[in-house]
Amino acid sequence: MSDPIDRSGLRPRFWETTRLDRMTQKEWEALCDGCGKCCLNKLEDDETGEVALTRVACRLFDDTTCRCGQYSIRQQFVPECISLKPHTIERHAYWLPETCAYKLLYEGKPLYDWHPLISGDPQSVHDAGVSMQHRTVPEFDVPEDDWEEHIIEEPT
Repeated sequence: MSDPIDRSGLRPRFWETTRLDRMTQKEWEALCDGCGKCCLNKLEDDETGEVALTRVACRLFDDTTCRCGQYSIRQQFVPECISLKPHTIERHAYWLPETCAYKLLYEGKPLYDWHPLISGDPQSVHDAGVSMQHRTVPEFDVPEDDWEEHIIEEPT
């Protein structure tokens, strides 16, 4: 599988020496492991603030590649889609998947060995069983009232 994220020419192990807000745009984008979990619809408990991931995927999610089918113009179709940036991660970290590189680094934790930046292979996230490849249902197929039936445990 070819990597849709350009990881060429990056500083060696930059994520261990560079704060999130000091990374270049290319380094920031390279942190994405391609798991697809951020594209899953979530349920948030109003009382506890706890967030549960469901296997109900955004309408733009491609279950085979684990990528957004319209990434560059996604907010035209899904206005509520988040553009995660170093200055917004504090606001959004609570709902990011436990395996997410952005969340891990924000919390001062290391990346997993299967992360493409470490393994050198964008397929490694799928081989490790961490991605949502072939494991989602489209949001149009499941009424929102039934999303609870599709909650998944993390990390998965």
